[in-house]
Amino acid sequence: MSNLSSKPYQIGYALTPKKEQTFIVPSLLSYASQNGVVLTKIDPTKPLIQQGPFDCILHKLYDSDWKQNLQDFASRNPNIPIIASPESIDILRNRISMLETVSKLKINNTGVPKQITITEVTGLENLKLNFPLIAKPLDADGSETSHKLHLIFDKDGLNNLTAPLVLQEFVNHGGVVFKVYVAGKYFRCVKRKSLPDISEEKLVNLKGSLPFSQVSNLAAAGGGEGCKFEKTEMPPESLVKELVEGLKEELRLNLFNFDVIRDGKNKENYLVIDINYFPGYAKMPDFESVITDFLRDVVHKDINCGDN
Repeated sequence: MSNLSSKPYQIGYALTPKKEQTFIVPSLLSYASQNGVVLTKIDPTKPLIQQGPFDCILHKLYDSDWKQNLQDFASRNPNIPIIASPESIDILRNRISMLETVSKLKINNTGVPKQITITEVTGLENLKLNFPLIAKPLDADGSETSHKLHLIFDKDGLNNLTAPLVLQEFVNHGGVVFKVYVAGKYFRCVKRKSLPDISEEKLVNLKGSLPFSQVSNLAAAGGGEGCKFEKTEMPPESLVKELVEGLKEELRLNLFNFDVIRDGKNKENYLVIDINYFPGYAKMPDFESVITDFLRDVVHKDINCGDN
């Protein structure tokens, strides 16, 4: 392994063009370089064993050829950390398996909304779910299609859905979502505006379905309850930390974020609604130092990267 006093750590990265554009920015490259970390672009079409040398591999690619490339590299370089193992990442690429990890944690006052998988869009009369519902594509692979979510207000709204998908009960949560960013030993919770609450009285007048892209019009049209964003309290830090540590261990991941909402019917309860591998860190305060410190910790083996 590299030694900071003699030469910088070489971090090879393999990212989609979109991810590279938002993550490999000049401020990160400059800060990392000044602190003994050099980020080098990998050509995913060529064997990894012919590139480098690397002290660590950072990636967010999913195709089978890349997975085989990683496996070949790992078999010859078992001591070089890979962020992260494709098996761990794949758990978060399915909207059912991602939230099953939360249920396994058994942390008090936490859970997930009630949801079911739909493999065929027939026989949806007896769902045993309460409207409104959120319809989400089953695959959470970062594609444009995976982001096409809908609010379903009644049975008529179930028409024209495309399987496979997940139907999840919509939970009133004060119009605020808490986003928790994790990078190894570091985590930070921030709040963002979310979907407005929908009262039972307003639900009576809402028909069919509505794409999430149009939900912002819902409050303006009188369909949503007001959001007191600025006055919304953050979740207890102890609970956030417990979720962070639990998910890191269960997922065997160190670079992810998750979305949490406060249950409108029980302010003590928090529901995890989404988990993402390698999210958009560039908007996070101190992004450059957090990521640089994280990469150094990985190379130092101060952080366990699962199977590597």
